[in-house]
Amino acid sequence: MEACWLLIGVVLGGPVWVLLGRWGTRRVWHIARRLSERAKGQEQLVELGQLAGGLAHEIKNPLSTVNINLKLLAEDLQLHDDPLHRRWLTRLNSVQAEANRLKGILEDFLRYAGKHELQPAVIDLRGLLGELTDFFTPQAQAARVVLRTATPDQPVLCNVDANLLKQAVLNLMINAVQAMDQGGELLMKLSADRGQAVLEIIDTGPGIPPEDLRKVFQVYFSTKKNGSGLGLPTTQRIIHEHGGTIQVHSEPNKGTCFVVTLPLEAAAQ
Repeated sequence: MEACWLLIGVVLGGPVWVLLGRWGTRRVWHIARRLSERAKGQEQLVELGQLAGGLAHEIKNPLSTVNINLKLLAEDLQLHDDPLHRRWLTRLNSVQAEANRLKGILEDFLRYAGKHELQPAVIDLRGLLGELTDFFTPQAQAARVVLRTATPDQPVLCNVDANLLKQAVLNLMINAVQAMDQGGELLMKLSADRGQAVLEIIDTGPGIPPEDLRKVFQVYFSTKKNGSGLGLPTTQRIIHEHGGTIQVHSEPNKGTCFVVTLPLEAAAQ
């Protein structure tokens, strides 16, 4: 390629063009090398992701066995009511708690890294929202959170995998309630606008600091003490796999609003 640029320079008859030819050659070469390195990097990331997923599965199985045996051992220790056995039981409970936390992290990772085989069907999102509301209301009430919904009179039809979409929205609902540790209100607002279904999840919590707002969808970023940092990235991935978008708006002391958009079914537009 360099010879080609040099030949162009000679034909055009000037050293400036020869220099430009050399510069252009190097520029193209650097860009091509950068793209090649990037492609290799993407392949390595995919391979690492597959290896990590396999490793997580390998860890999860023996960890389940460990949890079962810890539970059985705790039941045995509870049969003895003396200071020594009570002390052993307290230590065992601490180990159980950490093992359960590790199990939760692994399950969150597998949900995030696993391949989602979508099984879409055309559904009315009003029904899906109603099911989620019925399911989640007891948990919201226990946290002193008033759960409200607002839906249109007309059907909001989308071609989605209902189970995966429920998982994605439920993550947002759980995060909202956990953020309102002093109670509050959670509004689920559904609408249709310009060929899109729009779902807003609005809470009256403390809001998200500006320095954290741009990082909420980053893997392993969490402001919660024992958070895995995989809930929101998993939600984002599910929404994107449905051809939708998710955005977050928040101000300190004014609450947070997650906005999910999904393509409407063609017949509903």
